[in-house]
Amino acid sequence: MEKYQVGVIGGTGMVGQRFISLLESHPWFQLKVIAASARSAGKRYEDAAGPRWALDVPMPEQAKDMIVMDAQADMKEIAEQVDFVFCAVDMKKEEIVELEEGYARCECPVVSNNSANRWTEDVPMVIPEINPDHLQVIPFQKNRLGTNRGFIAVKSNCSIQSYVPALTPLWEFGIEKVLVCTYQAISGAGKTFKTWPEMVDNVIPYIAGEEEKSEREPLKVWGSVRDGIITCADHPDITAQCLRVPVSDGHTAAVFVTFKNTPSMDQMIELWTGFGGRPQELELPTAPRQFLHYFEEADRPQTRLDRDLEHGMAVSIGRLRPDSQFDYKFVSLSHNTLRGAAGGAVLLAELLCAEGYIDHYIKD
Repeated sequence: MEKYQVGVIGGTGMVGQRFISLLESHPWFQLKVIAASARSAGKRYEDAAGPRWALDVPMPEQAKDMIVMDAQADMKEIAEQVDFVFCAVDMKKEEIVELEEGYARCECPVVSNNSANRWTEDVPMVIPEINPDHLQVIPFQKNRLGTNRGFIAVKSNCSIQSYVPALTPLWEFGIEKVLVCTYQAISGAGKTFKTWPEMVDNVIPYIAGEEEKSEREPLKVWGSVRDGIITCADHPDITAQCLRVPVSDGHTAAVFVTFKNTPSMDQMIELWTGFGGRPQELELPTAPRQFLHYFEEADRPQTRLDRDLEHGMAVSIGRLRPDSQFDYKFVSLSHNTLRGAAGGAVLLAELLCAEGYIDHYIKD
């Protein structure tokens, strides 16, 4: 098939690096442009990012000699060279909103890893297996922006993807209350143990803004499109505590849940193992064949054993049991830079292309 020409905005950071790695052999997408800040612009990508390459896989050969463009100053030139861009920049919120809307107004669709537009009412925040119907808001967003093909779509916070997928199949039982404690890897802060030695043998019980995101973002994911905007769900009540732990990759969640109509444990496990969505129906390239995996073993899931399940795109669940204060408790795990960040955004882009929201602007 004719490949989509793709740009990565913010290509020198950890998530940007992950995008570039995932695009190396993607069957639909071809890396065309790498852009970053002005201080990296004009350099070979290997020179700009090489000293900071943080992944456990080699830098793709194709990317090494690409000349990094200026994400802001070269916006129009970049938009003319690609079908769409992935965005993973480290900037102030208002600057990210301006940047992403700028690309959209240049008629370049933006698939964003950033949080700046997650609460824009006509910007879909999508976990592809859970709320693909939210893409229906895109024509209303285009109308607001005055564009023909340019728009912004975002993925959710990486931490909620460790537990929202596990709760979603149980929605029919009336989820009333959720308490979640997340134990989040250092790569979620864009760090490695080499660059953040203070995290060795340490736990930090605070991640700025994370608890608010963990409590609010699920309600948008579980919301609905009404009158051209996304209206958040009014339940369940969610309270969260988020800790940074000395793990390289993988966000773990300890989840406690109460239902209006309490299911049996067998019902929950059956719903988990059978749950899929639009990506599985369409057989999208990076979609896991089985989205949710349940482990019977008492000591699973574990980050080192299970974060890479189905190329890091599946969610692992275990330790389901009754609780004395809530109906049930369980543990779930997702790979934060794959399912939670770049991989989830790539899957979202595949969904957007498959559903006709992104067309071929650039011809091979």
